[in-house]
Amino acid sequence: MTSRNAAAIGLTVISIGLLIPGLTQPVLTIVASINMLGATQELFRQTQSVLQAVRTLHDSGNDFVAGLILFFSITVPFLKAMTLVIILTLRNPATRYRLYLMVRSLSKWAMADVFAVGVFIAMLAARGSDNLDGTPGPGFYYFAAYCLVSNLAFQLLLIQPPPIRSDTSTA
Repeated sequence: MTSRNAAAIGLTVISIGLLIPGLTQPVLTIVASINMLGATQELFRQTQSVLQAVRTLHDSGNDFVAGLILFFSITVPFLKAMTLVIILTLRNPATRYRLYLMVRSLSKWAMADVFAVGVFIAMLAARGSDNLDGTPGPGFYYFAAYCLVSNLAFQLLLIQPPPIRSDTSTA
């Protein structure tokens, strides 16, 4: 294994280590309040992790949105990491390269978690409102770090295409 691929697998392990708290730790706290006669009254406060958000969406009947978050933010990252480990342990160059191409395609789907981070950032932009406040939790930072480390790991991964076999047999 090349040092570049060893670094890729190390970063993949680190990215999974970042993903788990990124999914389980509070990601965002939203507080809605109103200012009446000089006193601020809190109307709503909610803090959730990504996994709690999936559960809340499912419980409220928003199964499609819950399924999208579950697929793009949980399933795809774990599949990508598992496949990277498999690629680096396989000996058959043709199979390794085919799996590498599959992960490269899968990585485009995993970019949805970067979109999810963008959505959280947009929600934080709502902080400009006097009545709405959004505060990122530790899960937000773990999740953002996962996205960056995971993408770096895949960029480091180097799998060469298998040699082209030429059929030189004569009839």
